[in-house]
Amino acid sequence: MSGLVLKLAPHERVLINGAVIENGDKRSRLSILTPNANILRLRDAIHPGEVNTPVRRVCYIAQLVLAGDAKPAEAKVQMMRGVEQLSHALSDQDSRAQLAAATEALLDDQFYQALKALRTLLPREARLLAAGSG
Repeated sequence: MSGLVLKLAPHERVLINGAVIENGDKRSRLSILTPNANILRLRDAIHPGEVNTPVRRVCYIAQLVLAGDAKPAEAKVQMMRGVEQLSHALSDQDSRAQLAAATEALLDDQFYQALKALRTLLPREARLLAAGSG
């Protein structure tokens, strides 16, 4: 993740390599120079009770790696299986592109990038689930 720039709102929290960091009273920018740093914005985190859909499950596994609560090798296998299952349900071109980006990131052990690609599927999944229940 060399060159990643985080723009933080006042009092926003972020998890960097297992440490929770809270911003001060003003907006700020952090430049992350260390390659492969594990970073998770806590405002974007999916909480355990919210892991109730297929996309959320795969995202949550990535979060566990970024938080240091899961072994990358085991999580990678689970995530690849999850992405494969999602590819059967989400067959539109945009979803396929995001799933391909997540797969490429996983193959390179880039869990943050995989999470970023998968999170774009959450609104689509929510619409599909809403349409299916109506």
